Amino acid sequence: SKVAKISIVPRGMSALGYTLQLPTEERFLNSKEELQGQIATLLGGRSAEEVVFGKITTGASNDIQRATEVARNMVTKWGLSESMGPLMYDEGGEEVFLGRSAAQPSKAMSDETALAIDREVRNIIDDCYDKAHQLLEDNREKLDMMSGAVRQFETIDSEQIDDIMEGKSPRSPSGWSGDDKGTPPNEGEAESVGHPIGGT
Repeated sequence: SKVAKISIVPRGMSALGYTLQLPTEERFLNSKEELQGQIATLLGGRSAEEVVFGKITTGASNDIQRATEVARNMVTKWGLSESMGPLMYDEGGEEVFLGRSAAQPSKAMSDETALAIDREVRNIIDDCYDKAHQLLEDNREKLDMMSGAVRQFETIDSEQIDDIMEGKSPRSPSGWSGDDKGTPPNEGEAESVGHPIGGT
């Protein structure tokens, strides 16, 4: 996916802004590396707080939740953990597993297995967080330019983002008059391809 728009214009009571990502091609499958990239992206906001301010806030709670869900699915559903193997682990959800009907009670996994899953999820999150943190440290100048552009324009699109990634000063958004407010995407667009900045 490619970041198409970033805004600090609040949306409702929960989101302090949003990042809109659009797929570059139609995809039905994701590799382990792509999922790790998604997690690192979701943890970018929290990492940026630490890099810039040296402290963290509750603003990234939604992103943390989503990152944790992806990491746990990698371990328990998609068989993408080397330590846990290519197995599906029943965590008491509603899925019907081979050899067990929907009417049969779910057998809880052992405490040892549950602990191993939690450790592996934590390892994935920690590795992706470290990657995001290092990328931001290595590209601090671009991070500051991005922050400055968003503060100035409130909403920037792919043209301004491309300028910054190329080390250029971002151009003004099309039709920007100096007092325009960024317009958030419609509800359906945000739910399908974007994620909020902050909130729960």
